Amino acid sequence: MKRGIILIFSICLFVAGYAHAQVQKAKAHWTYSFSKPEVKKGETVDLIFTATIDKDWYMYSSDFDPDLGPMLTTFTFEKSNTFETVGKLKPQNPKTKFEEVWQGNVRYFEGKGVFKQTVKILADNPVIKGTSEYQTCSHVSGLCIPGGEDFEFKGLKVAAATNASEQPTVGAITPADKPGTAPTIEPTAPTTSSDTAIAVSAGDIPAAADTSAAAATTIEATQKSASEPATSGSLLGFAFAAFLSGLVALLTPCVFPIIPMTVSFFTNQEKGKFKAFVYGISIILIYTLIGTVVSRLNGPAFANFLSTHWLPNLLFFAIFITFGLSFLGLFEIVLPSGFVNKMDQKADQGGYAGVFFMAFTLVLVSFSCTGPIVGSLLVASAGGEVVKPIVGMAAFSAAFAIPFTSFALFPQWLKSLPKSGGWLNTVKVVLGFLELALALKFFSIADQVYHWHLLDREVYLAFWIVIFALLGFYLLGKIRTPHDSPIEKVSVPRLLLAIITFTFVVYMLPGMWGAPLKALAGYLPPQSTLDFDLNKRSAVTGTPSAISGEARKYADLFHLPHELEGFFDYQEALAYAKKVNKPVFIDFTGHGCVNCREMEARVWVDPAVLQRLNNDYVIVALYVDDKTELPESQWYTSKYDNKVKKTIGAQNADLQIVKYNNNAQPHYCLVDHEGNLLVAPKNYDLDPAKFASFLDSGKAAFGKK
Repeated sequence: MKRGIILIFSICLFVAGYAHAQVQKAKAHWTYSFSKPEVKKGETVDLIFTATIDKDWYMYSSDFDPDLGPMLTTFTFEKSNTFETVGKLKPQNPKTKFEEVWQGNVRYFEGKGVFKQTVKILADNPVIKGTSEYQTCSHVSGLCIPGGEDFEFKGLKVAAATNASEQPTVGAITPADKPGTAPTIEPTAPTTSSDTAIAVSAGDIPAAADTSAAAATTIEATQKSASEPATSGSLLGFAFAAFLSGLVALLTPCVFPIIPMTVSFFTNQEKGKFKAFVYGISIILIYTLIGTVVSRLNGPAFANFLSTHWLPNLLFFAIFITFGLSFLGLFEIVLPSGFVNKMDQKADQGGYAGVFFMAFTLVLVSFSCTGPIVGSLLVASAGGEVVKPIVGMAAFSAAFAIPFTSFALFPQWLKSLPKSGGWLNTVKVVLGFLELALALKFFSIADQVYHWHLLDREVYLAFWIVIFALLGFYLLGKIRTPHDSPIEKVSVPRLLLAIITFTFVVYMLPGMWGAPLKALAGYLPPQSTLDFDLNKRSAVTGTPSAISGEARKYADLFHLPHELEGFFDYQEALAYAKKVNKPVFIDFTGHGCVNCREMEARVWVDPAVLQRLNNDYVIVALYVDDKTELPESQWYTSKYDNKVKKTIGAQNADLQIVKYNNNAQPHYCLVDHEGNLLVAPKNYDLDPAKFASFLDSGKAAFGKK
């Protein structure tokens, strides 16, 4: 009779996990071909670069003003005596639009992008390979992610030469960006490598891309793995969590007792089975309409506002607290009775319109139980996305509607349903405790961004320990809420849930004194906010750092994890790195970045990674969401959006976008003393071995300079 209760912990935490997930996936997939299968030596052939772009994403072309801001698509060829480029890169029919953020027209591809570059073949078996750089952006979330990969053209048949081959042009060929202007030829930057690159684009590479030019010869085997974006929560995963939430909603006391009554209504009338089907579809349509309304309120700018500003985070905190107290029985969230009665009257009018209003009445009557669950899902999906709220509500309502339709089609299944009773209220109370626990995450984000220091790690953990301990005692029948029935015996399912709950409490206890609690890395405040940490200095290996003697900006505001020492100002870090002759490790991070905390707890803590960070690099952590306002003398107007950057976070975010063509976090850059990339940046990746290899590749590239 307690079916479904055991799933509640995993379902609700699963849903909450998607509230802060950051989707970072490769959005363009490349193929390479020739315009014809065979040429003679000395003849020309077109190289065709074809990008298949994911739905709802677009890729910038290569033929608009490079000074505008976005990262143009470029292809850099390795030097070879077997071919030479002819003319400039030719994108095939890109679209044009005006982008407000750049205040200018950009050209881009959706679905499929094709570029052609003419080359002259100078020898048999031409070796045509190099690397590409491009940027894909989402129409939905506004997220822009740079990409890059190695390319190679193979399979061209070369007949006997008819003319003596000309020597290829050495250097970086950068066609002019202005119509009617001839391409310019610039000498290639000196390098210690034997490979000289030929960079081809339809316009000068933007300033932000210059940082990778110096690293063109070192981004080789590591480029693919280093540039792979993170694979976090998918839309399908969120839909699955929403579907499970719909199943949980069925077990609440506002819904479960209605199932038999509703089914009996349809089984006792003409065309009852078809009307039951219409009833289920109506439920799905009503909830999906709610999701559609929410999606229309979302937008790219809305995502950053929701994730970092104190107002929405405190609002979500209040919503979750309100929902939690409602589930615990302090009060009921109900809609105005007049509105509910009016819909109920329409349901009595008969016909298919009556069936629709009957479904609408169910949605309204069950709101006191389903409202908190639906509200939590909408909060989880409100991150500037359009599709996610719609998909979430459709999945939730599908699970919610299936039993009503299924039992009407097969009435004999009703006999297998457990009887209503006190266990339904138990479901609500358990959900209430979980809502209270999850509410703290939103308050924690605002607390970190604005440096209130009201909910540091030990305070946060203390709340969770108490909440889950009370939940454990409730499951054992030691605590009763207003609507609970007396418990004479503890059932086996409740006992098992109590064991799981108290095990979780015991797991959290060492965290009060510094245990990393890796399983909760994305939910807890940073380890550095802990006042008393027994593990201080224990994780750091290697030689002591001299940075502690340096005067560092913002050291009173920010702290690195695992007792690492570093900087929080970009220019300071570059200056110190030049002084000690070390490369710089840039950590673009954020207070509200769940994946950043997870990387620090699961990857940085690895001895191999920690040793390299401590010994081989000067670390600088740049928080892109910090709201600390700088003195007016330090304000400046950004080149990319023409807005005045007044805060630490705004200036760090601007640096990441303008200099490194990226706005996702976490984002890790290994640079030299001038801020030039040594290897391709790396994002979210929980494999410590790959991260250590990434650090080694940066150190090796720096050693070649």
